[in-house]
Amino acid sequence: MSMIRDLRAVVRPSARPVPHKETAAPFEPDTTTSSAVVDCAVYRDGARVESGRTLSPQEAMREARRDGGFVWIGLHEPTEAEFAGIASTFGLHPLAVEDAVQAHQRPKLERYDDSLFTVFKTVHYVEHDQLTANSEVIDTGEVMCFTGRDFFITVRHGGQGSLRALRHRLQEDAELLAKGPSAVLHAIADHVVDGYIAVADSVQDDIDEVETEVFSPGRNGGVSRGVDSARIYQLKREVLEFKRAVAPLQRPMQLLSERPMRLVDPDIQKYFRDVADHVARVHEQVMGFDELLNSILQANLAQASVAQNEDMRKITAWAAIIAVPTMVCGVYGMNFKYMPELHWKYGYPVIMSVTVALCLGIHRTLKRNGWL
Repeated sequence: MSMIRDLRAVVRPSARPVPHKETAAPFEPDTTTSSAVVDCAVYRDGARVESGRTLSPQEAMREARRDGGFVWIGLHEPTEAEFAGIASTFGLHPLAVEDAVQAHQRPKLERYDDSLFTVFKTVHYVEHDQLTANSEVIDTGEVMCFTGRDFFITVRHGGQGSLRALRHRLQEDAELLAKGPSAVLHAIADHVVDGYIAVADSVQDDIDEVETEVFSPGRNGGVSRGVDSARIYQLKREVLEFKRAVAPLQRPMQLLSERPMRLVDPDIQKYFRDVADHVARVHEQVMGFDELLNSILQANLAQASVAQNEDMRKITAWAAIIAVPTMVCGVYGMNFKYMPELHWKYGYPVIMSVTVALCLGIHRTLKRNGWL
């Protein structure tokens, strides 16, 4: 039970750490060392081995295989040339290496001879004062993980999703890190999925705001004319981007939680079930967002149509009222010599009175029927 509490405390800290920009560690000159390496360390018995100097990935690998433990290397957007030496040292599969360098991959889990290759899409909520047709709501990145018997390599793409704070938290829990690379894989998976939950809550607020505007009454309690449809379309596009990050991750998490794997510690595998449950929950939320936005968009278009019909009814009603004096003026504007009431003393006031009475009668009837 103490291990469960410690594990949850590490991967779900109560206070969110302040993000800061990662900088490459100052490695000693080495033709095989990549400038994209953010951190490289050997962990033995759950503790980071301090060698007094910064090790290259090749030196760290030799030390880990000689004295036991595992190597954890973090890279940020390496080029093919920068990653080639590390891929050769750890025997990474060429297809996985190509995916890690090129990025823009779907979340997935692939098993090779002596390693697991896992792809996560990280999501970040972009703060904005007001949702517009051009607002960016969700920013995505990628984290690729190579899990081996005695190594763990992360390749990160994008400006978000730093793992430095997570590494520091894990280093404070020796019992957890002693479980090996699979403990780090679980911690990253849980960290990424926790980010999904936070983003889903923020997107829910944006959808609630749009929904309130769409269904709020219009001026003078009339029919609402809706909101700009482009705002709803923009939010749908952002939700679609979110769905592309969450939906494909369900299967990999199920495999990690249900299928025994020799590279995953049995004690750690149990906790992947919790991650899989969270992914399923977020996926249901995102699918609900998509359906809700479809309904909001349809309601918005329907309200716009109703408002247009109401405008047309008003225009038609006033046209009917104006038709009466137009007809009378048209009749008496004809150039006939013999017309009734032309020379009658009370002809003008009678005709004007009849015209006004007809207009008032039509106005009252249309008002009573809701056209005005």
